[in-house]
Amino acid sequence: MRWEVGTEVPEGSGNSQVSLVAPGFVRLVGGDSPCSGSLEVYDRDQWKAVCHSDFDAKAAEVVCRELQCGTALSVHGAAQLGEVAGPVWDRELQCVGNESTILFCPWGASKDKACTHSNGTHVTCTRFRLVNGSTACEGRVEVEVLGTWGTLCASRWDLSDAHVLCRHLGCGFAESIPGGGHFGRGTGPVWRDSFHCDGTEAHLGQCPVTALGASPCSQENAAAVICSGPARHMSVRLVGGGSRCDGRVEVFQHGTWGRVLDEQWDMQEASVVCRQLQCGEAEAAYTPVRAERGRGPVGLRGVRCAGHEADLSLCKTSLPESMPTEGIMEDMGVVCRGSRRVRLADGAGRCAGRVEIYYQGRWGTVCDDAWDLADAAVVCRQLGCGGALEAAGSARFGEGSGQIWLDGVNCSGTEAALWDCHAKAWGQHDCRHKEDAGVICSGLCWEWGWELGPVRLGQG
Repeated sequence: MRWEVGTEVPEGSGNSQVSLVAPGFVRLVGGDSPCSGSLEVYDRDQWKAVCHSDFDAKAAEVVCRELQCGTALSVHGAAQLGEVAGPVWDRELQCVGNESTILFCPWGASKDKACTHSNGTHVTCTRFRLVNGSTACEGRVEVEVLGTWGTLCASRWDLSDAHVLCRHLGCGFAESIPGGGHFGRGTGPVWRDSFHCDGTEAHLGQCPVTALGASPCSQENAAAVICSGPARHMSVRLVGGGSRCDGRVEVFQHGTWGRVLDEQWDMQEASVVCRQLQCGEAEAAYTPVRAERGRGPVGLRGVRCAGHEADLSLCKTSLPESMPTEGIMEDMGVVCRGSRRVRLADGAGRCAGRVEIYYQGRWGTVCDDAWDLADAAVVCRQLGCGGALEAAGSARFGEGSGQIWLDGVNCSGTEAALWDCHAKAWGQHDCRHKEDAGVICSGLCWEWGWELGPVRLGQG
């Protein structure tokens, strides 16, 4: 018998008096990606929300598989993210979990006769997973592409990418990215996509990605990560900055993120936040300007730390009062050493351009005094852009703006970061932006699909 969308299943078929939903007639709406959002099914010529009490983790696996979105990461009531508008589907899905589409799941009468659009279902799927680790928060990184799971190549995998993945998987932050086949060989294909995250994205799908020009990659060069583990009872994050290591402080308690308000916030509290986030030493504690202040609920007030605590929850704190906060208490901000970043601006790709450094919450440039290939080599390696082809001066890539952060840079070429090289103190210089330094890295050739032949030094 051939059943059409909207027809009722004949009695005795096992799904009595249930309208069918054809393959593909399921969607997630209102999320931050096509693989996240409130669940809806298409029934009788309209989209209907699915009641949370009639849906479980096994059904979520089927939905994620049907949408080619990998595996289910979380399932919860949609009311947590705002109410779902429209009609509600009045049936319960009773999936085993291995079905290829919800069409093949048994259905029955709804458990909750009073279900309304305010308690629909929110599903988050993920195309990423960690395998072969001793916990769910460590392992080899695998990616699902068109229904096939494969290993992610580690050639340009870095801590910023790993931070985003750990946070997306509910595993805190990245502690390390071991290499050398630390979690064993994979068996499927090796995906050579390169993610270029700054560490603040909600998931890897929000990061810029390049898939062309990458060299062949073996299973021994698999991307891997060891995450800090599931978030504790009061996780901390920094929002509104240029990286995950600077910005306005928020804490996660009782299922929601809340602001941290204080009138005496200083470096002792900032040091604890930076330590908890593994962002290095605290460089500044500040009060955000009015335009950057939060507007959500208040999570903590009056935090008092000695400075040695491993977690902000170990400091003396007070929970927010029920009345709106008024008076001298304001949002608090932190800048940690780990917020320092480098980028190349106004070049032909991300591997060529004017050298810019993010420091103290602001982007600035580097003076070209004594700028040479050893300095450029540090920048190229730091960005995962290969070797240095040229150290450019005299604002070759245009003049920058704002602060000139470094002058008289003198690298040996082996430093891990540009700010580890000898130079004048931060912000001390006698330059103008017409002297901004630039770099051209060999990675520019990868981006454009060019091949570098052997380099030979002439004699004489």
